[in-house]
Amino acid sequence: MRTPVGLKISGADLDTIEEIGARVESLLPSVKGTRSVFAERTGSGYFLDFEWNREELARYGLSMEEAQSTIENAIGGQNVTTTVEGRERYPVNVRYMRDFRAETGALGRVLVGVSGGQKQIPISHLATIRTSSGPAMIRDEDGLLTGYVYIDIADRDPNSYIEEAQDLLREKVKLPAGYAISWTGEYEGIQRFREQLIVVVPITLFLILLLLYLNTRSVTKTLIVLLAVPFSAIGAFWFLYLLDYNLSFGVLVGLIALLGVDAETGVFMLLYLDLAYEQAKKEGRLRSLADLQEAIRYGAVKRLRPKFMTVATTFLGLVPILWSIGTGSDVMKRIAAPMVGVSSLLFYWSFWCIRRSTRSGSGTLN
Repeated sequence: MRTPVGLKISGADLDTIEEIGARVESLLPSVKGTRSVFAERTGSGYFLDFEWNREELARYGLSMEEAQSTIENAIGGQNVTTTVEGRERYPVNVRYMRDFRAETGALGRVLVGVSGGQKQIPISHLATIRTSSGPAMIRDEDGLLTGYVYIDIADRDPNSYIEEAQDLLREKVKLPAGYAISWTGEYEGIQRFREQLIVVVPITLFLILLLLYLNTRSVTKTLIVLLAVPFSAIGAFWFLYLLDYNLSFGVLVGLIALLGVDAETGVFMLLYLDLAYEQAKKEGRLRSLADLQEAIRYGAVKRLRPKFMTVATTFLGLVPILWSIGTGSDVMKRIAAPMVGVSSLLFYWSFWCIRRSTRSGSGTLN
């Protein structure tokens, strides 16, 4: 089903399925977030039926196959040859002209050859022709006849919409015995993705934790790096809020990518702090808490320029995606948004710190 949310109505009778679908179509517009609802009209097809009189067929020595082939060839047409026009090939189809097959009375005058073609009998002498309505297409799922209700939603997530709509249908729609309603649509992909995230996210966090520990060889330093993750998430969620983006596949992928970028910048920051600490310790400048704080500030100031370059590269590389158009741009915008939000925040913060440090002369930027 191509709509975000939809209903499958299953049962044994197409007319009953259509009635249930029409009832659902009239109720769901009252649910907040419903943009449009359309229930399939399972009985909307029109057919031309030929009811053959078998006694008349036997009288003229016609079999059912011969009678049916006459209708097929005279009304539907039959390819008798192919014309060659250079490299092109066109089939030549022969059938009655439109005036001789455009209405029921004209169809009754279509001739059927009998006695080896020596005699011709109108179809009206051999069959009763009538029009009837029926299903244009029969859907069969899990051994039951099925009808679809297409639902388009706006400004609301599918899960909360389904919960509210399901309560309304449970209260207002009484299903006959043997009939069932099931929710379907593109949101099922979200559910499958959520089930995969339950496995992927812990594995991703474990791998990041493992790599950080192998890099630092210290549980304390690893936890210090991980402490930066919530602050990065704050910037990402604020930016998503400003862009009015809901939580989706793309946003979740962007947040997972953000974890890697955040761990990278955290490791660099920790590296410069360790170097500043080791240098101050080697030079004998760690005689008080103030000396330790000065060494930390010195290491952080040295980190500003590399951090500025890192976030500037990410910012300048991903910002054009937010103005992209065309196929796939909606997904790419939501993947890039979390990283752009954090990068822009760090971009301006780093730029402000560099200017302040340069003006005050507190440390050397390199």
